[in-house]
Amino acid sequence: MAEVKASLACGVIAAFLSSAVLAFVEDLDDTFKDTRVNDVWLVDVRMASEFGVRGYPTIKLLKGDLAYNYKGPRTKDDIVEFANRVAGPAVRPLPSKQMFEHMMKRHDVLFVYVGGDSPLKEKYNDAASELIVYTYFFSASEEALPESVSLPELPAVVVFKDGGYFTYDEYEDSSLSLWVNKERFQGYLQIDGFTLYELGETGKLVAIAIIDEKDPTEESGRLKTLMQRVAKEYREHFNRDFQFGHMDGNDYINSLIMGEVTVPSVIILNTSNEQYFLPSEPIESMEQLVQFISSVLNGSAQAYGGDGIIQRIKRVAFDARSTIQSVFRSSPLLGCFLFGLPLGVISLMCYGICTAESDDGSDDIDALKREGLTDEEEEEEEEERQRAAALEGPEEEDEDVGEKDPEEKKTD
Repeated sequence: MAEVKASLACGVIAAFLSSAVLAFVEDLDDTFKDTRVNDVWLVDVRMASEFGVRGYPTIKLLKGDLAYNYKGPRTKDDIVEFANRVAGPAVRPLPSKQMFEHMMKRHDVLFVYVGGDSPLKEKYNDAASELIVYTYFFSASEEALPESVSLPELPAVVVFKDGGYFTYDEYEDSSLSLWVNKERFQGYLQIDGFTLYELGETGKLVAIAIIDEKDPTEESGRLKTLMQRVAKEYREHFNRDFQFGHMDGNDYINSLIMGEVTVPSVIILNTSNEQYFLPSEPIESMEQLVQFISSVLNGSAQAYGGDGIIQRIKRVAFDARSTIQSVFRSSPLLGCFLFGLPLGVISLMCYGICTAESDDGSDDIDALKREGLTDEEEEEEEEERQRAAALEGPEEEDEDVGEKDPEEKKTD
């Protein structure tokens, strides 16, 4: 195995890898750009401009001139598995039946190239170099295969999964990389949020039976069995376009579609444009389920959701409401502090602005009026003001006289 050097600022990933690979924690400088091609590095990036990093934290494995993004769960076992897979050769040999059987027990999905040198082998090597972040790739001679495997022609690329094997057809399946990407999952899966994200990269629609595994009912079990049967018995019809599985509970789906689906029920998701499809009536038979899937495939089923501007606005509002509700459910006091305090301050500011006393502005109004008057109009206004003052003058004097001291009156 190639030596793997883990360069991590925090050292967490190095601790994860210490049990499986030789790991060193180093601070990177400018010389790393020139020397990194000599080794395999598992890097917790901070060199964003160099590797096109757009989000943090980002984990990359650097192998020669190639850089592989890690998109799996942030757990010890998953990171170690990723490092071991990508650090090794893109295509690993299976020299014997015993080794083949051993790998079949270890992997749910196994890609194998069978045959000698050929243009197909070159395509397979290219696909392996590109997609090794997702799965393992192997090569074997025909003698190393189980006796039950019969290939019509060689060379061939075969995927072993779901208790059988399926061969790549260059004319029907088009690109080998695209075929591998679509076949890298089992035909039927238990689906969660992370798995659904990964399935979105295959380009397939995802048909899900939504059940409650904590409270199993006869209807939930029947719906799950129907979905499993369709995945297996109708593989030739639906495999290129659909991935099948079940999901425990409807919480994740409800948040995804900004609505509520019943449990148990069936939903089909198009993760590329956020559309979803619901059956017009409850699924009770195999025929109904096949008919519903076929209607989605031929475009006759009604699509909901989408990624239009209205849906995006709804998504922002829904996410904001969900965030506030989750904060208040988990910690009411914290919710009151985070949202109540700012609202209270804003309310007080608005109240102060609305109730504040202001000058009547009469002087300003008079000044504005005078600016629009001619000289003659200003003289007339001044005369009016003087006459008014003259009329008010005697009244003020009488008031002053009435207020004289008695001694002053005697003097007068």
